[in-house]
Amino acid sequence: MKLHELFIALGEDSFRSQLRGISFGTLRTYQIYDRVKTRCHLAKLNTENLRAAAPKLWERLSQGEEELALELSQAILVSQLKLIIDVLDHFKIPHEDGFFAKDTEPKQYLKDGWQQEAYDAFKGAYPPALVSFYVNHLAHEIDENSPAFFPAL
Repeated sequence: MKLHELFIALGEDSFRSQLRGISFGTLRTYQIYDRVKTRCHLAKLNTENLRAAAPKLWERLSQGEEELALELSQAILVSQLKLIIDVLDHFKIPHEDGFFAKDTEPKQYLKDGWQQEAYDAFKGAYPPALVSFYVNHLAHEIDENSPAFFPAL
């Protein structure tokens, strides 16, 4: 599954929720602010403009714009490093502040049912849509052909 397909599979409400969680200061820290602004076709990247652009961004994702999906997923994930660190720590996956340690193969730390386990463990501490997005993204990083995960509620 490609990243744009992941956004579509999780739905527009989840997408809008993820956009609301983007931290523009964090984007500047990781030096991806300008890339995201350019990819989103915005003169100024801020909360108001991003929310107003959400329908057009959704349409572009629906049309298969993978580069947009990549930039948006990076923006969402660097804005939510605490969740990422917590999930990686939960599964004892070596990392450096939320980024995989060099030569780490995360798949070896994840056993059958890990996505539901992660969702159940963190849905109370973080927005459920964010947890679902991250576990799907992590699955995508491990295997680009992994199907979308929809948690059992």
